[in-house]
Amino acid sequence: MSVKIRLSRHGKKGFAFFHILVTDSRAPRDSRFIELLGSYNPNSNPATIVLDSERALYWLNQGAQPSTTCRRILSYKGVLLKKHLQEGVAKKALTQEQADAKFNAWVSEKDAKVEKKVESIKSGKQTADKNAAAAENKVNVARAEALAKKKAEAEAAKAKAEAEKAEAERKAAEEAKAAAGKSAEAAPKAEEPKAEEPKAEAPKAEEAK
Repeated sequence: MSVKIRLSRHGKKGFAFFHILVTDSRAPRDSRFIELLGSYNPNSNPATIVLDSERALYWLNQGAQPSTTCRRILSYKGVLLKKHLQEGVAKKALTQEQADAKFNAWVSEKDAKVEKKVESIKSGKQTADKNAAAAENKVNVARAEALAKKKAEAEAAKAKAEAEKAEAERKAAEEAKAAAGKSAEAAPKAEEPKAEEPKAEAPKAEEAK
């Protein structure tokens, strides 16, 4: 039986994680597997890898062939290095103590690199958060200034409109008053009643004789 170490996809779209499986290479992708070795979550930074290194090494020694991604995972977790060292011990190129010392030194160096990366990411995130907060504050200040300016302009325009309205009303009142004065002057004066002329007395009868 040809055995492979490969990934099985799980999770939802845009947020997938994977199981690390030992399967028959002839089996369909989602069929039954031989053994679950761990999981791989690429959504975190750095990626989260849970792996049973001893069982992975066992299956490599049994001839299991890892996929490209699984080979990188096994190398990242030191399984391939451990297999190489164990082969050196089997060939008596080095002792078990030497192999363990080399592996432990590699693990320490690897852990230091991972820790440094985590600190760098954390520091970068804090810097990014500060920059984002400063940028947001700058935007808020600019927005507040724009609103204050707009409010002041609106108030100035309102005051100007009210002043223009008052001036127009004043002019209209003055024009109406002037027009009324001209109308009064142009109107004909009322004729004064004439004094009655004394009637001529009729000549007396004697004078007529």
